[in-house]
Amino acid sequence: MADNAGMNNEPESSDSLKTFGAIVKVFRERAGYTQEQLAPLLQYSVQTQASIEQGRRFPQREYVDRAEDVLDAFGVLRAAAKCLVRKPGLAAWFRQWAGLEELAISLCTYECRVVPGLLQTEAYARAVFRERVPPLADEQIEIQLVARKERQRLLKERPNTAFSFIVEEVLFRRCTGGVETARELIDHVLECAKLRNVEIQLMPIVQEHHAGLDGSIQLLETADNEWFGYSEGQRSGQLISERKEVSVLQMRYAKLRSQALTPEDSVSLLKQIRGAL
Repeated sequence: MADNAGMNNEPESSDSLKTFGAIVKVFRERAGYTQEQLAPLLQYSVQTQASIEQGRRFPQREYVDRAEDVLDAFGVLRAAAKCLVRKPGLAAWFRQWAGLEELAISLCTYECRVVPGLLQTEAYARAVFRERVPPLADEQIEIQLVARKERQRLLKERPNTAFSFIVEEVLFRRCTGGVETARELIDHVLECAKLRNVEIQLMPIVQEHHAGLDGSIQLLETADNEWFGYSEGQRSGQLISERKEVSVLQMRYAKLRSQALTPEDSVSLLKQIRGAL
């Protein structure tokens, strides 16, 4: 599913990753560091440093920023990182949407399958990934967890982006991952609901009128006030840019907002669910 689109079977290495790794190696050697000397300065393991230089691991944003400063790379590493085309842990069909998310001024999500990825805790996300069929290897799960964490920084780093989430009540009552995981998840979502740019609404289990019966909806607006939609099935996804199709999704989402509980009532219901666990 859109935010849980996770497993692609492509190799983790790519030309852009190898190029970035080679650039890091050049600046490391220029600064006179071995991998063993540089890794602790960047607060990463030697194994991670080696994997990045070999083009086998996607560098996290924190790594790029620290390496840029420690190696005095003149902005070259940050520029090279922007050219990376791979996003390990995200399905190939979801990467274009994930890129647009980082530029959005508003992001709207209706989810009826799992709690949206941007609101998930690590324990909940891990439980979701462990339920994947066919099963994922431990290494694949860890890769997807890193990708999920990277996406979640949007909530903190884009305070001027308006986030709207409509989530089915049943997803919090399902207790995916167990009771403790469900409690932690609800506590986390309640904290997210306190953010001024985040609006969370629950769709009650009993609802006679429901505009989302065709499935989940994702919409976003760019800084140029262009709107895009995203639709996903079991093993594929589609970016929607045709205005008439986007308009249909907008109408449905607007109707869902009126049918779901208010943000205030949603918070109250979440607390009620939490207390009953």
